[in-house]
Amino acid sequence: MIKFDSLGPEKVLEVYNPKVGLKGFLVIDNTALGPGKGGIRFTPTVSLSEVASLARAMTYKCALADLPFGGAKSGILTDARLITKEHKYELIKEFANAIKNFVPDSYVAGPDISTTMIEMQIFAQTIGDMKACTGKPKEIGGIPHEIGSTGYGVYLATKQACEFLAMDLKGKRVAIEGFGNVGSFAGKYLTQAGAILTDVSDFSGMVHKDEGLQYSKLIESIEQTGSVINYPNAKILSNEAILDANVDILITAAIPDRIKEKDIYRIKAKLIVEGSNIPASLEVEKLLHKRGIWIVPDFVANAGGVISSYIEYINGSEKDVYERIEKTIPKNTLKVLELSNAQNKIPREIALELATKKVLEKCKTCKI
Repeated sequence: MIKFDSLGPEKVLEVYNPKVGLKGFLVIDNTALGPGKGGIRFTPTVSLSEVASLARAMTYKCALADLPFGGAKSGILTDARLITKEHKYELIKEFANAIKNFVPDSYVAGPDISTTMIEMQIFAQTIGDMKACTGKPKEIGGIPHEIGSTGYGVYLATKQACEFLAMDLKGKRVAIEGFGNVGSFAGKYLTQAGAILTDVSDFSGMVHKDEGLQYSKLIESIEQTGSVINYPNAKILSNEAILDANVDILITAAIPDRIKEKDIYRIKAKLIVEGSNIPASLEVEKLLHKRGIWIVPDFVANAGGVISSYIEYINGSEKDVYERIEKTIPKNTLKVLELSNAQNKIPREIALELATKKVLEKCKTCKI
């Protein structure tokens, strides 16, 4: 069920093409600040309500990051692992043709689960406009998400939160749930700063090493075997065990709704930084906060990706990406945590208030 309010969503589309097996969704949540920005995901479980929820998160994320983008999201219902590349590319083409009237004026796409710069190139070429999406190959003016901008932002949010909590990041034990583009780059920068990465999970399971996992060996394990669980001489557990990790900091960087109410007493970390989107509900975050656990909300911590998208959109450079991330994410992290402490509200409530205010101020001069 989609909830409609004063922000949106403005447009909700369901796309069907039985000839090629296409079933997809596009939700344009709000365009007060600019065209709705959000990636295209391929998953076998994607739903209209999931896409709508993520589109709203993008509205908040872009507003808080001071970007001239609104919020949107799209999804194609299929398991990309079970279809050929040719079929996948055909689905992207057909989806692009189906939503062409809204791109790029109302919707600017980007990579997401199971979509890469290759799909973005196909999408842009099908639309006939390089502004149709971001995350394209460098050869056609893109700044691929593979540069690790989201993970770098998560690292900076973690570093700033540690400073706020008077925690020295050096020597702190860290667990990372998910070691894809976001989690791996966050892990890279955290270990370079002296943090000890003791627990890492992916879709196959979790590896634990009390004295710490070496980042280079984790990457080697992934490149050679496809998973972190083949890390040498480490303890192998189920990926669910990441919530039991005896660490100071937990980074979520994989699936939504990872931490449920039944899990709140499993968490030993004193700081959670949300690299993934919507890893816990508002109610769960309130319960964790009552336990003294501080949380940097997703759309504060993981805005590096959409910042990179904006820099690509205005034809900037990778150097511009990092400079904008460094200017934006630590500042927003500190502001949210300080106001949370001063007003006795959880960080997400503060972040939502700040983002909503920015959108509504713009909406005074537009129709929604």
